[in-house]
Amino acid sequence: MLKFKVLLLICVVVSTGLQLANSQVPKKLTSGEIYQQMEKLGFLGSVLYVAAHPDDENTRLISYLANDKKAHTTYLSLTRGDGGQNLIGPEISELLGVMRTQELLMARSVDNGHQMFTRANDFGYSKNAEETIKIWDTEKVKADVVRAIRTTRPDVIINRFDHRTSGETHGHHTASGQLSYELFEKAADPTVYPNQLPRLSTWQPRRLFFNTSWWFYGSEEKFKKADKSALMSMDVGVFFPLLGKSNTEIAAESRSKHKCQGFGATGTRGLQMEYLELLKGDLPPGKSDIFEGINTTWSRVPNGAPIQALVDDLLKNYKFTDPSTSIPALIDLYKKVQKTGDPFWKEIKSKEIVSLIQRLIG
Repeated sequence: MLKFKVLLLICVVVSTGLQLANSQVPKKLTSGEIYQQMEKLGFLGSVLYVAAHPDDENTRLISYLANDKKAHTTYLSLTRGDGGQNLIGPEISELLGVMRTQELLMARSVDNGHQMFTRANDFGYSKNAEETIKIWDTEKVKADVVRAIRTTRPDVIINRFDHRTSGETHGHHTASGQLSYELFEKAADPTVYPNQLPRLSTWQPRRLFFNTSWWFYGSEEKFKKADKSALMSMDVGVFFPLLGKSNTEIAAESRSKHKCQGFGATGTRGLQMEYLELLKGDLPPGKSDIFEGINTTWSRVPNGAPIQALVDDLLKNYKFTDPSTSIPALIDLYKKVQKTGDPFWKEIKSKEIVSLIQRLIG
């Protein structure tokens, strides 16, 4: 018996050692990547992108908003993809949902977005939104969507799918747009899901968009001929010199994380246009910046105005050959952020600063 216990102990030790040896090495950022993350400290704007399933999200737009606009960008997938197929293994149903959840988290680690879910069940293909809503435990799903809005406090919500097309496409897709459209104002109503308010506050987003494309018009030819005067447009094919990559190359890496669904994309460079149709709120006059007219500086929070200058100095004095020299300034910035009066942005920016300090000290 003693020999068995000793043998068992040796097996455990050896197994643990092998696991540690093969564990993933934390990613070490280049000085360019660190600088790009520092730039986010001066931008206080939030976006919530809404769709139905893992792999529904537009990674080009999410990456553009997170990395070029520097916005706090979150993808809300109503389901975890339990009803899909699996091209790389035998897991289906709940186990497939676990896989697709992890694939989404890996995708966000690439494009620098954040990830949330609701309790909606992916039960396979649905003929229309009405059928979907009937089968889903809708009140729970609605509560989760409102919670996501109150948690991420988006200035802008973007729907992946058109809420007006029930019966023309997958019911889950249309339902995701309908719920977002319906709850746009209700998240600001204290009588709606008041049980959330001890921990969260009500929130009213400024704008709601539908992320349209040629696909929704039937063909690229039809889209070229369509009237686009009511649409916003932006080139998301920007190139990041500090990273040596284009935004669409980053988006392709993110998209390719959806392995069990057979998705993969080749990185490209050059012009890549995205289009947004305003559904609610005010249309930005320039029709190219979703944050136009929204205060995204530190002056939007109580006691925050002086912090903007500190962030500007941090970036101005950054040494690409020795990023660690920024640690004292980051520590000072962290202390100043603790004195601001907005818990939401205080928590987000504090985490960003701590993460940067950890990166800089190795």
